Amino acid sequence: MSRRHRAEKREILPDPKFGDLVLSKFINNAMIHGKKSTAEGIVYGAIEILEKKGLNESKKEEGSEEGEKDSGSSDAISAKSIGLRLFHDALKNTRPKLEVRSRRVGGATYQVPVEVSNTRSMALAIRWVIEAARKRSENTMVERLAGELMDAANDRGNATKKRDDTHKMAEANKAFAHYRW
Repeated sequence: MSRRHRAEKREILPDPKFGDLVLSKFINNAMIHGKKSTAEGIVYGAIEILEKKGLNESKKEEGSEEGEKDSGSSDAISAKSIGLRLFHDALKNTRPKLEVRSRRVGGATYQVPVEVSNTRSMALAIRWVIEAARKRSENTMVERLAGELMDAANDRGNATKKRDDTHKMAEANKAFAHYRW
């Protein structure tokens, strides 16, 4: 690893359907063997499932509230925003605030808790959600990803458990925080 320069940040284009940069990064992380169109199909399919589940839940809430009715065209727009909003909620709930880094001091290695930067926390959340989705037992990857995103949006599931374990590890090693660099 070079010690002189940081790697240059590559500019990532927003995804074609929603124009969202985070979704584009998510698609790139979900991609296997360079098959981007397959990854897009999986992620967009999962967001469609989230839209349907989100619409069903919002209709249940509206039915109990007896709210006013909107036109059909605004329902389609709100459906897309519901799926994308659930996606962003899932990533927000999965983002870690602290993690531990190994620090070697005087021949001993300590696990030092450090705060996580925004870009790294987003990258970890994306990685954890995809990893947890791949380990689920549903039939298709679209169903697995939709299930994991829905669980993460509701603050449960394996990706959220991974975040909690990371926070517990940082809390347990709080005594070594003075070794922070």
